[in-house]
Amino acid sequence: MIQEIINYPAMTLYGVTTRTTNAEEMSPHGRLPGLWQTFFQSNLAAQMDIRNPRRTYALYTRYESDHKGAYTVLIGHEPTKEQSERSILLEQAKVPASTYRVFTCPPGPVSEVVARTWGEIWSYYEHSSEQRAYTGDFEIYEANDENQTEIKIYIAIK
Repeated sequence: MIQEIINYPAMTLYGVTTRTTNAEEMSPHGRLPGLWQTFFQSNLAAQMDIRNPRRTYALYTRYESDHKGAYTVLIGHEPTKEQSERSILLEQAKVPASTYRVFTCPPGPVSEVVARTWGEIWSYYEHSSEQRAYTGDFEIYEANDENQTEIKIYIAIK
């Protein structure tokens, strides 16, 4: 797992949302698979002008407490300036500028490598003096071509 620390500017994302917990997502009643299905069926990219059409975000925000509490997930895109000034009938979330530890997922099936990398992230923070900020973490899915997607997970740190 490749890691780096970067400063990332504030951004606004538009997309579809749900509220969930990690405990719920580890059960048969997880909401995230349905949220991804809603995202793909909605064809958001065709409904709005987005900065980078190859880039999809999964934002984890509005944390109730820490990784054990409820949080909101938004799957969507970063709009262009012109689009963000227009009314959009989608959920909106603002991500504050922050310092992030970035974890790069290894190649492989998306659902497997993302879940495995999150497991490594939770383990990392159980044993690290570095603290998560819980202000907004996100995944970036960058489609390089039909068969290859680069995935990075950004964890806000104090």
